Amino acid sequence: MRQDTPRSPSPRTVALLVGFFLVAIAAGIGAGVWLNSREASAPAGAAVGGPFRLTAHDGRTVTEADFMGMPVLLFFGFTHCPDICPTTLADVSEVLERLGPDAEKVQALFVSIDPERDTPQVLASYIGAFHPRILGLSGDEATTAEIVRAYRVYAKKVPLKDGGYTMDHTAVVYLLDKEGRFVAPFDLRRPAEAAAAELRRYF
Repeated sequence: MRQDTPRSPSPRTVALLVGFFLVAIAAGIGAGVWLNSREASAPAGAAVGGPFRLTAHDGRTVTEADFMGMPVLLFFGFTHCPDICPTTLADVSEVLERLGPDAEKVQALFVSIDPERDTPQVLASYIGAFHPRILGLSGDEATTAEIVRAYRVYAKKVPLKDGGYTMDHTAVVYLLDKEGRFVAPFDLRRPAEAAAAELRRYF
């Protein structure tokens, strides 16, 4: 019985396969870069953070200097956020609760990326549902854009079919040390007690 000898792929087939894999690799790299940009992943050695001047939900004008001497948890979001923002602020509140009296040694900041809607009055009503050590901050379009750039935040207005809009944004809690320097993204996926223990290291 004669057996057919397997034929080698033609040069055209080889070229097509190589092209396919090159495209697949490039697409994977592009997706990784896009995802990293949405998670505020800055290049090694790049500065994250900087000076700012914003209005607190209680009407005070505050700058980064007001929070020197204590670790800071910094989160960017907006009050019309349907899930990520309230969930994150609830998780931060639980960590602060676990600190007990030591919560006074930490400041949590919720910076609005939606200056069009998030006035100090709106923020005051929203922040009232969470731990009292969380301070809501907002500014006009220019100051908001400035702090968004400084912290390498992804923030984009997304129109809705009903004529309104939502905001697509970075969902990272920034941990800053007592000198206001960015340390790392703060992990809220672990038990609140473990997160509180880490914060105590920066007192």
